Amino acid sequence: MCSRREADRYIEQGLVYVDGQQISELGTKVLPDAEIELAEAGQKQQDALATFLINKTIGYVSAQPEDGHRPASDLLTRENQWKEDRVRRPFHHGMLRGLAPAGRLDIDSQGLLVLTQDGRVARRIIGEDSDVDKEYLVRVEGSLSDEGFKLLNHGLEMDGKPLKPAKVTWQNEDQLRFILREGKKRQIRRMCEMVGLNVVGLKRIRIGKIVLGNLPDGQWRYLGENEKF
Repeated sequence: MCSRREADRYIEQGLVYVDGQQISELGTKVLPDAEIELAEAGQKQQDALATFLINKTIGYVSAQPEDGHRPASDLLTRENQWKEDRVRRPFHHGMLRGLAPAGRLDIDSQGLLVLTQDGRVARRIIGEDSDVDKEYLVRVEGSLSDEGFKLLNHGLEMDGKPLKPAKVTWQNEDQLRFILREGKKRQIRRMCEMVGLNVVGLKRIRIGKIVLGNLPDGQWRYLGENEKF
């Protein structure tokens, strides 16, 4: 329903009820079959949380600024909102408070990046129990053997652990399509290196049911109320 930090905030505000009784202390223990409710005021706070879909350009980092590079959140301005965004919601700087990436995208990669204030969205995409897949178009250089192609789909190890099966197909003669259900740091680039390929371009085009579509480079739109990952 929410992140642990958000839950703490709701409890501190007196907005959480267990079996009809208001909870006032953090860390209160409850039984597994207890009925836990969030007051209407808390639900309104959740509804007000913003989730942004950005077409991140190369040169921006996903989260905190580093080595002089700007964070993707700098792209969230009124001027950069996609003119075809169907969500009619006024943008204000309070929407940038507590914003975090739900799945990172390397500084030298581009495409769909989700920034959200909503812990429910983050958990859906990157939680341990998430089944949301991510799709990428990857331009490569080098020669790929039949065995290497099989290994990209299943059989590689990273950081001492086997990778989950992926779905890798040729998009064209120099571009691969990757569909993954995990996201280790620089995973695709490292996978390609293991089979003798060099990645020269990487673009994320889909997260779950949400596609990048026609969203222009460097622009953003809201996640719609009826859109689910």
